[in-house]
Amino acid sequence: MNPIVIIDYGAGNLRSVQKAFEHLGHEAVFTDDPAVLKDAAAVVFPGQGASSPAMAALESTGMSEAVRRTVASGKPFFGVCLGLQLMLERSEEGDTPGLGIVPGTVKRLGPGLKVPHMGWNAVDFDTAHPVFDGVPSGSYFYFVHSYYAAPTDPSWVAGTTDYGVRFASVMARGNMVATQFHPEKSGEIGLRLYDNFVRHLVQTSV
Repeated sequence: MNPIVIIDYGAGNLRSVQKAFEHLGHEAVFTDDPAVLKDAAAVVFPGQGASSPAMAALESTGMSEAVRRTVASGKPFFGVCLGLQLMLERSEEGDTPGLGIVPGTVKRLGPGLKVPHMGWNAVDFDTAHPVFDGVPSGSYFYFVHSYYAAPTDPSWVAGTTDYGVRFASVMARGNMVATQFHPEKSGEIGLRLYDNFVRHLVQTSV
């Protein structure tokens, strides 16, 4: 099987995502070359940081269009944290245009809340998805974020979390799944999501 490719666009947390897949026995490599995505078994779009510089980096390398093509092609795709937020049309963070794959906007967490939202919180799964196999609804995952996704099409929302507002903490459709939380920082339950992604989406598509 070809390796899992992790998009490198200058965001943090790449190595911890790679180590999570390697711990599970799955080869994962970094790239900032859009052409590499075509031969990947799957693509992982991680991220920590701000929307505007991240989108600027994606646009400068041509990776933004490559991500759109990858999702449209049906290749297994996993977005994490900023990698979820950039899937939407626009972010309030710097009024930044996103990739426009998912209709909706990214909004700042409201006043009166401790921001960033950092730590463990429950995720309620709203729809069945193979990536959730063996993971009970209400399981706790690790979050670090100041903005949240607000898709206008509810069919994209596969899981929600309450932090002053109930927001989409998981988006999924077909080959694409994205989480606001960090599976690689969420212990065994988080690693289960990555393993399910490979076993149910990647290996079955080869």
